Amino acid sequence: MTLFLFLADRLARRKNKVIAQNADDIWFRRLSVLLGVLHFPLLTYAVLVLSGGTGLGFWSWIGCFLGFGLWFGQVSNAVAHELIHRPRRGVFRLGMWIYISLLIGHHTSAHRLIHHRFVATPDDPNSAQAGETFYDFALRAWPGSYLAGHEMETARRADGKGGLLHPYTVYLAGAALCILMVAAAFGFLGVCSYVLLAAHAQAQLFLSDYVQHYGLERRKTGLDCYEPFGPAHSWDAPDVVSGLMMLNAPRHADHHLNPNRAYPQLELCPQGQAPLLPFSLPVMASIALVPRLWRHVMDPRLARQPGGGN
Repeated sequence: MTLFLFLADRLARRKNKVIAQNADDIWFRRLSVLLGVLHFPLLTYAVLVLSGGTGLGFWSWIGCFLGFGLWFGQVSNAVAHELIHRPRRGVFRLGMWIYISLLIGHHTSAHRLIHHRFVATPDDPNSAQAGETFYDFALRAWPGSYLAGHEMETARRADGKGGLLHPYTVYLAGAALCILMVAAAFGFLGVCSYVLLAAHAQAQLFLSDYVQHYGLERRKTGLDCYEPFGPAHSWDAPDVVSGLMMLNAPRHADHHLNPNRAYPQLELCPQGQAPLLPFSLPVMASIALVPRLWRHVMDPRLARQPGGGN
């Protein structure tokens, strides 16, 4: 899947293809909702396949596991990310349940309340530091984002914000319900397959955060104050095919500058200041799995950035 995207993106570069900015059209919104709804039957089918329901052999199982995991981690994650930034309650909840079904419901809170506020500072668990490997980052980011999101949601409820239930109650109960439903439908092997698949998809999510903010830091201006987020604090990826597959998520700097802007309207490298990755986001995520190769590719580029960490 990554190899196909690499070749397709390279072909698009050779033909000078770009993604044009589009008006916020109702059909674009409907597309993201449709993809969100289709996530659930596809996830059910994936668990059926991986739990032995179609008689796969070992290598076929590995291939399906990797393929499904990449889809849920790169496409479903991008769709959920788009939906949780929408103001309509039903659309927001659809994105939230996509994350819950991937057993990472807390990302709904942590991403909006922590990552967007503290990105490119030490207070954001999902901003990778210079020289930090992906594996060290993931081990820090998962529990860090969980705890930070919980703390922020609890503080909001103390201020009289939020509904009847604490959001984390919904996330945890929803995850337990999903596991129980899988156990009832597909048994013990189904639960094992489901948890492994969710972990694979979560790894894609953290790879995305790792790649898009690696080493970029906002300058400290006071005891607990930092300069405002700017385009230079996020890595963008200019490629067309992978960009379309992920609903323009690789246009990450503009998303942080305008989190409520729908994906068709996102601008590449706003103000000409966002640093560009040498390859598409899926390819860079694959490179990040090999720390020595990652540092060889990225550290010289990071050193040339004004927001690059030491």
